[in-house]
Amino acid sequence: MQGKRILLIVGGGIAAYKACELIRLIRKEGGSVRCVLTKAGEQFVTPMTLAALSEQEVHTSLWSLKDEVEMGHIQLSRQADLVVVCPATADLMAKMAAGIADDLATTLLLATDKPVLAAPAMNVRMWLHPATQRNVARLRADGVTVLEPDEGEMACGEYGRGRLPEPAAILEAIQSALAPSEGEGRRREWPSPSLGTNARLTGKHIIVTAGPTHEAIDPVRVIANRSSGKQGYAIAEALTALGARVTLISGPTSLATPSGAQRIDVQTAAQMEHAVDQALPADAAILVAAVADWRVETAPSKLKKSAGPPDLNWMPNPDILALLGARADRPRLLVGFAAETDNVVAEAQAKRVRKGCDWIVANDVSGDVMGGDTNEIHLVTQDGVEHWDAASKADVARRLAGRIADALA
Repeated sequence: MQGKRILLIVGGGIAAYKACELIRLIRKEGGSVRCVLTKAGEQFVTPMTLAALSEQEVHTSLWSLKDEVEMGHIQLSRQADLVVVCPATADLMAKMAAGIADDLATTLLLATDKPVLAAPAMNVRMWLHPATQRNVARLRADGVTVLEPDEGEMACGEYGRGRLPEPAAILEAIQSALAPSEGEGRRREWPSPSLGTNARLTGKHIIVTAGPTHEAIDPVRVIANRSSGKQGYAIAEALTALGARVTLISGPTSLATPSGAQRIDVQTAAQMEHAVDQALPADAAILVAAVADWRVETAPSKLKKSAGPPDLNWMPNPDILALLGARADRPRLLVGFAAETDNVVAEAQAKRVRKGCDWIVANDVSGDVMGGDTNEIHLVTQDGVEHWDAASKADVARRLAGRIADALA
């Protein structure tokens, strides 16, 4: 975060005090913070406190003659690398979703061309209310990163989901949001028009598996593959942007959790199969993970090279896609992936029938697809084969998410 500029909008809620700690953490990592304090936020923290922590002037009014002459709210909205709303109250998110600009904070949010990240905090019933969930889905569809609130005891005495995430977790989300823009000054990415602008997957539960699995040979060696998880994570993010409730079941990766997705980390194929089973029922399952086909009986201690190549007792791993396709309670839409190096389309067509799934997304991985940032796929369905030209994995994910929304409509 060295040299990164954060515009922090502090909303009105008891969790506003945590914004003070967030400022300290951002500055400790080398970033700078300029604060905008809402009228409701002033009931919980003071401009003096935020100014002392940020060592910058705090802005509170759209009608400040001094601020408008010296900077102007439009310029203020453009000077940051990232706009962070913390805490994002139900009222503030409703205004953001509706495009209301009736004070400095909401005007900045409407005028900015920079990425926006919101950290919600409110009563559990407010968070679960259909209006709030509708607003969250709207914001995600518009490209705003909305974090999931934590679960726990609240200031009002109730228990549930609605607590502001801890400042350290918000900092990680900020770092993740800034990472793609290194050296580029990334502008806000609006959703592709081909996907529509509505949250078409609201109310749908979708399981996504991603990454590799690791099957232990001994305490230090594993059987794995080169999957980075990038395509699966991009699909999970695209589905949440359309309003879906996504359960992301991930093998070992170094990727940040897509905003809004519930992530379950696993190591082995057996653990992934169990996690998929526990995540059901679902409206759709998109099995992107590159699961190891085989495992071995794990040695209790490190196998020594001096002893020569070991005799390994090979055993097949569970075929998660085929098992899911054979279930009576299978998701209405079941999508598998086929990473091939030869006869890509023919292998994918046979796999779709053999596994009992609806679609297969096939790609040629003889190049640098695994671990890379682009993909060129064939979408295999019962109606035929579609070839999609090479595109970024994010674009492939958004296009696939749109097709999934069409299928579940």
